Amino acid sequence: MSSVTAANSASLLEVEDLAVEFDTYGGIVQAVRGVSFSVEEGKTLAIVGESGCGKSVTVQSMMGLIPMPPGRITSGSARLKGHEILGRTIVNGKEIRGSEIGMIFQDPMTSLNPTMTIGDQIAEPLQVHRGYSYKKAFNEAIRLLEMSKIPEAAKRARQYPFEFSGGMLQRAMIAMAIACKPSILIADEPTTALDVTIQAQILDLLQDLQKETGMAVILITHDLGVVARMADEVAVMYAGKIVEHGMVDDVFYRSAHPYTLGLKEAMPTNDPSLQHELKPIEGSPPDLFSPPQGCGYCARCPYAMQICNRQQPDDTFLAKDHFSRCWLHHVSSSNKPDQLYFKEEAK
Repeated sequence: MSSVTAANSASLLEVEDLAVEFDTYGGIVQAVRGVSFSVEEGKTLAIVGESGCGKSVTVQSMMGLIPMPPGRITSGSARLKGHEILGRTIVNGKEIRGSEIGMIFQDPMTSLNPTMTIGDQIAEPLQVHRGYSYKKAFNEAIRLLEMSKIPEAAKRARQYPFEFSGGMLQRAMIAMAIACKPSILIADEPTTALDVTIQAQILDLLQDLQKETGMAVILITHDLGVVARMADEVAVMYAGKIVEHGMVDDVFYRSAHPYTLGLKEAMPTNDPSLQHELKPIEGSPPDLFSPPQGCGYCARCPYAMQICNRQQPDDTFLAKDHFSRCWLHHVSSSNKPDQLYFKEEAK
């Protein structure tokens, strides 16, 4: 069992050593390669990383949303309230997807059914999972739209997706995702297609709903500004693995992996005292048809050593809930960059 998972045995959701592959014409893509994390009730976990690192596949595999074939889960487990959910849609007579785990998809423009009214789409999971009558479900859909801060909710519930703006569509997606009062809400890039003002409103709405319902949130993003605003814990993913995990202050102010540092240095800031020249991360992510034998970040890492290319590093815990998967933290490493955080005893 992962050290992170073992330390949070009472968590709402525990994912351990999850691995997912896809068969393609070019070969087998190892999209997720042994991911472990946990989420506690009422808390927000942000999964951060650039496109293609395995963030969305990780959560979609838990919900049974990856097509099989070509996809397949080759190892691991995911336990919701102590019950294994990988490969299952029902646990103890309850549907998982929609009922226990809600999801806000990345693009609301293409995730909603254009032939159904917004109210009908929000009402449908209440009829399926909660046994509501159509009238009761539709009235609840109106209430959920009001909760999502959509004006004239009764009128809007009878409109179709093409009549909504992008921000309103995202609010409707949130209303649908929380309709059945799920234990966990997964938000997959919930603000990507929105302008800055609407982004702030959507994030405020998610925080308000979380406080009101007590649900846990898994936030998938590559926007570190969103992470700083929303998250309690952060898992940094690269090449299908979690390379750093910790509380949000640990990851931001005591970054312990070169990839995390690279993400921070590529992020602009409004604070004059923290302004710096933006430094892009040179190179490209590794080919997951044939993942590197050693650290996946080795080819792009300015601090790479010979062992980084040959062998996977172990987890090094710098605090109770903060670990980094990097050879720089090994006691025998003589390379200790000033920009990275190291335990006192490892210096």
